[in-house]
Amino acid sequence: MKKHVLSILVENHFGVLSKITGLFSRRGYNIESLTVGTTEDPTISRITIVAPGDEMVLEQIVKQLNKLIDVIKVQEIDMDNAVSREIALIKVNSTASNRSSIIEIANIFRSNIIDINEKSMIIEATGDSKKISAIIEMLRPFGIIELIRTGLTALNRGSKSI
Repeated sequence: MKKHVLSILVENHFGVLSKITGLFSRRGYNIESLTVGTTEDPTISRITIVAPGDEMVLEQIVKQLNKLIDVIKVQEIDMDNAVSREIALIKVNSTASNRSSIIEIANIFRSNIIDINEKSMIIEATGDSKKISAIIEMLRPFGIIELIRTGLTALNRGSKSI
């Protein structure tokens, strides 16, 4: 099933996110990841949604989104012509004997160690979804204690904006 990435510009008001996620829920359309943040204009937020599904359902959702008063613009992002990133914080078991191996993996993935103690380390990884998944798999044998991933965030390349 194809994954669709929608970039939605909305008025930065209370309840807008609830209306948008409710629309997906009512249609039985799953949201795989969701990120929200204020844009260069503090009165406007950008919502990035990754959702699997067929073209027909997506088309209906886009039409419904465009009918919402607080929605300014909806665009499906062409991931072949976009820049995308995720962030992950990965808390992994570490001991004196495996710490250098974990640091080496973090360095290979150009990640940052942001916390360390005698029993664990927290690594911050930034990159595309494949890179984040790869570092998680490399760290899994050490024992992942906790993990959090942001959703995908993306912008189209070039001077054209949504």
